[in-house]
This record gives sequence, structure tokens and C-alpha cells, in this order.
Amino acid sequence: MKMNGPAGLRIRLILIFWVAAAGALAQTPSAVGERITPHSVRFFSSQEARAHARPSLCLKEPLPATGPVPGDWAVVPGFGRVQGRPTAAVSIAEGTDLYGTGEVPGPLRRNGTRTVAWNTDAYAWNAGSMSLYQSHPWVLAVRADGTAFGVLADTPQRCLIDLRAGIRFEASGPDFPVIVCEGDSPQDVVRELARLTGTMSLPPRWALGYHQCRYSYTPDSRVREVASQFRKRHIPCDVIWLDIDYMEGFRCFTVNTWDFPDLRDLNDDLRADGFRTVTIIDPGIKREPGYHVFDSGERIDAWVRAAGGAPYVGSVWPGQCVFPDFTRTDVRDWWGGLYGRFLALGVDGIWNDMNEPAVFNVPGKTMPLTNIHRADAALGGTDTHARYHNVYGMLMARATFAGCRTARPERRPFVLTRANHLGGQRWAATWTGDNVATWQHMDMSISGVLNLGLSGQPLAGPDIGGFTGAGSGRLFARWMGIGSLLPFARGHTGKGNIDKEPWAFGPEVEATCRLALQRRYRLLPYLYTLAREASVTGLPMVRPLFFADPADARLRDQDDSFLLGDDLLVVCRTSPDGDPPQTMPRGNWARVSIVPGDLDDPELPSLYLREGAALPLGPLVEFSDEKPLDEVELLVNLDAQGVAAGRLYEDAGDGYGYRSGEYRIMRWKVDRMTRDPRIVGDVEEGNYSQPLPATTVRLVESATR
Repeated sequence: MKMNGPAGLRIRLILIFWVAAAGALAQTPSAVGERITPHSVRFFSSQEARAHARPSLCLKEPLPATGPVPGDWAVVPGFGRVQGRPTAAVSIAEGTDLYGTGEVPGPLRRNGTRTVAWNTDAYAWNAGSMSLYQSHPWVLAVRADGTAFGVLADTPQRCLIDLRAGIRFEASGPDFPVIVCEGDSPQDVVRELARLTGTMSLPPRWALGYHQCRYSYTPDSRVREVASQFRKRHIPCDVIWLDIDYMEGFRCFTVNTWDFPDLRDLNDDLRADGFRTVTIIDPGIKREPGYHVFDSGERIDAWVRAAGGAPYVGSVWPGQCVFPDFTRTDVRDWWGGLYGRFLALGVDGIWNDMNEPAVFNVPGKTMPLTNIHRADAALGGTDTHARYHNVYGMLMARATFAGCRTARPERRPFVLTRANHLGGQRWAATWTGDNVATWQHMDMSISGVLNLGLSGQPLAGPDIGGFTGAGSGRLFARWMGIGSLLPFARGHTGKGNIDKEPWAFGPEVEATCRLALQRRYRLLPYLYTLAREASVTGLPMVRPLFFADPADARLRDQDDSFLLGDDLLVVCRTSPDGDPPQTMPRGNWARVSIVPGDLDDPELPSLYLREGAALPLGPLVEFSDEKPLDEVELLVNLDAQGVAAGRLYEDAGDGYGYRSGEYRIMRWKVDRMTRDPRIVGDVEEGNYSQPLPATTVRLVESATR
């Protein structure tokens, strides 16, 4: 980026001091650039670095050069070395705000922060944690005028992202390329990131419902009891999760038949009552001859090796474990093949956990960096764990997704992963890990999900209510109100903790949770429309306020509010007795009710509808497939011309018929030509054969706070 005047000089001097303070700086060679898309340029530190560049592990496909750097290209990184480590830095103009950096604690606006992209088992992480479970070496920069650019450090190795003065990456390992994307808006840059690294797969519709989990629901009678209470209390829920205690001695792909004597029968009964099940699968495989997973892995020599050549052995839940080398195609195929018999038990989704990979009782809580991966040539070939650590979880999720797809080709896989890397959104959703039941963690759950969305991962959410620690009923109610409006909505807590089902804190909290989840389920048609948009364009489902007006500096640091799509503004109170934030995007945002009584509950976020928006609401159901979408209520806030518009995406909710046109994008226009509104509905795309839903309109007459 071109820098002139005192501001540019000041930033350059800061950068020089900054690098010098870190250690001896090698001579910085001239950057070598090449255009790879109409809106992205890749830079190398030198021709030699370009010639010896390793395969990218985040791009969805190799991107050859398409031409030279445009003559007017503004953002050019400077390269150097500090204490032998390669660095890349980009200066920023005054008024530029920085976002992204993936899964990180703390505020939405990242200026002045330092993050280390290094997948870490970060139990009970806090605001000062430098590393969490995932690595996204990516920064979104929004200039004062609302235009934007993004900077991607294309390295899988441990990488410092230092945003105290501009943008600076410092990585271990060899020189790395830097990709710079330009856009007229932050939305343009996020779309470009998706073109480079891929979009999420369209999830099954049930995955957008509410999920209930704990470590652990056991035995099977407890699972049935929890499911029964949801239906008895008329609290919407789609999914019950099984943590590691469903396994026999924590061995993956086994079932503890003492506590779960007939898992297939349990799953069938849950399905009959509208529930799906998701089960956990970890990468640590017990080193035990006679255990079918270990034996079959032994036959293909599937394991990551220690530096001396023998399979690496580390301690995890089952005891002494070996670890599949997911950098190899044959191992990924073997791993995927394990799911066929397992999914036949009626399991609907898979949860990959502990896949940083986490190892007990060792420094750094992971395997040694000297371990050896015999990787595919397409990934870079044989190398140490230092290169492949950050992509281990992503490659496990990739193998899991492919295995589920092969086992059930008629159904869309749902995979949740704890560890991931930039680009891993193609195979798995995520959550923000083992958080804590505090008001600060509830607050950080908003900014955390927003920055994941700005880093290419749209389908994410926190453990609602906090994984560790008890928390209060009021905190739980407030968190359910917020979490129920984030893309992935799951309540979860740890072993030995108090109960944290929606009714566990008494009738008042239960009533708030019921309203919160009823809101989510009425919004399911809109959420599914946003999920489809994310799967096509990469735009996040939840968006920072500045997406409404990227040039409005007032919105840049607002992270107690967020946009659900473009049309719905969610205003949250994230402290026990604090006032809701007062900063809102300009325009006539009208406060709205989604379900009767939600405006009267002080623990729920306030919802505002954009001027000119027609928001589709579905019927109130207790699970996503309870009834077809045969009626839609359009919640309408007319603009100054008396017009509003909205869209709805529909398909079968699962399967792949939509790829051959079995879907529908409906567009409505509401026009108040006279006293009563006129509705015009048109099918913009698709050949979905189901009848059009009946449509009614509810006008919002006034905008109030």
C-alpha cells in the first residue's frame, strides 16, 4: 500500500524499530509478485523463494500465475528475516482497522494485538491466550473510506500475527508467499478469500437447529430422559450429542454396550421423536492388538512416526495411543472407510475432537515437532510435524467428511471439528472450544464467531453456557439468547459440572430459553437461506455491524451487536446489568418481535429489521423437519418509498438434488401502493417441485429502540 506523509513515515519507522528489536535483520530482497486472480496478487521474497515454494495447504487448488502485478497495485509486502525466521510486513494508513486472524479471544477489532497461529489444546482459554485450536494466518484490513484488502501468509507452520503497527507475519520454517486481495468493500475481500480457499459445504437443514450436549450423557436412559424433557417442555431441539463415554474404553468406532446396549435402537427411537445424534471420534487410537481399528491401521502402517522411525506413541483418553497420518491419501481413505459400519448404527453426524492433535502429559500438549509425516507429494511430501501440525485436524476432518459421503452418498455429511486451518471450512463446522462460564467469555463468543466468519469459516458457535465452571442462571439465559442467533447453536458443559439443559436453572430461565429457541426456529428459513449464500459466496452468516456501512467509523469496533445476514440486527447486553450498545447503523432499523413475548423478556437480545427488508419467518416448530415449509410470514419494514424485498432459499433439506436444480430461490417484493401492501412473489432460480408456501405480511409500522 502506498504511504506518503508523516503517517507513512511514522509507521515505517515503527516497523524498522520493531524488527530490529526482535533480533538481527537480514537484508530484505525485492519482492517478486504475480497475479493469480483478477483481485489477488501473490508475492515471494525472491525468485529463489518462488522457485522453491512448497504446495499451499490452504488454497482449494493450485493457482498458477496469470500475469504480472498490475501497475497500480497498492499493497506490497516487505520481506525479511529475524533470527533466521522469515517475516513479511504490510504498512497501513491511518484509519485502517484490522480483523480476521481466525479463532482468537478478545475484541473484534484486532489492531494492537498479537496472535500465534498454532493449533493448541487450550482448555479454559482466556482473553490473553495467544493460541487457540485453529490457525488462520489471515488479516482483513478495512480502510477509512470503506475499501478493503486482505493479507494471507501462505504457510502451515507456526506463525506470529503481529498487528501492533501495521500487519506483520513471522513464521518458522522456509520462506513463505503472501497473497494480497483487494476489494471495494470488506464483503468483496471475504468473497475473494472464499474463491481462494473454498466455501463450506451446504449443511443438512437439521444442523441449523439447536444441539444439546454434555461430557457425557450416559447411560442411554439419560439420553432418552433429556430428549423427552425437550418435547415435554416444548423447547425446540434437533440434535443430542454423545461424548466419549459412549465408547468402550474410549476406543474410537466402538460402543460401550453396558451403558448403550443397543445404540441403533436408541438412535431409531430418537429419530422417531425428531432428534438426530452426533457422536465424537478422536484421532488417538489405542495401541492394542485385537482392537479392529488398531489392527487395520497396522496393516497399512498408518501411524505418524517418531524421529527414530517407529510409530509415535502418546497418551490420550484410551491410554497409550498411535495417531493416523492424515497427510497420506491411503490413510485418509482407510479412516473414511471406518465410518460405514459405524454410521449404520443410525448416527447422523460426527464430531472430531482432540485433533490438534492433543497429547497428555507432554510439553506443549502435542506430539514432538520432530515426528515424521510421510505426506502425499501434493501436500509437500515427507516432512516433520512442524510443517503438518496446523493442518492435522483439517486433514482428519477432510477424511471424515469423505468417509461419511461415501458411506451415505444420499445424505450431506455434518462434521464438527475442534482443530482446523484456513481452508478447512470446506469439510467441517467448528466451535470455539472449552470456554468458561463467565460474562467475559459470553462477550468474547460474539467477536470470536465474527472473526471466524471474516476468516472463511461461516458455520461456528460457542459452547452456550460455558464448558467449564457453573455460571449463574442469568448468565445461561443471556447466553442462550445470544447463542441461539449464531450459526452453530449448541449447549455443552464438562464432566462433573452442574446440569446445563434449558430447564436446569428453574422456570424463569427455562422460559427465556424457550423463547430464544423459538426465535431461532421461526428464523430457520432465513438461516438456511444464509447458509446457502455462505456455501456459494463465502459471505459469513453473521456479520459485523460495519458491513452495513464500511465507511462508518462508529461501527468498526462494535462487537456487542452483530448482523444476521444483511437484514436483521442483533443488539446484545454482555454484562450483568449494563445497558445495550447505543451505536447502530444509520437508517430506519425497526425493533421487531419474532415470537409472542420476546419483546418483554429483558434477557433476550433486541432485534431490529433493516429498512426495506422483508424477512421470511417459518412456522413455530420443535424440530426442523416437523412439518413442511407450507407457510411463510414476511416481517416487513418498508423503506421511504413504501417498498421492501426479501429472498428465501428452499430445497429438500438434505441430499444433493439441489445440484441438479431441485431447489428454489423465491424473491418477494412488498409494495405499499395503497393502504394495504401488495405482495409480488417470483421464483428467481430452481425447479423445486414442492408447492409454494402460503405467504402473509406483518408490517412494522414504527422504528423504536
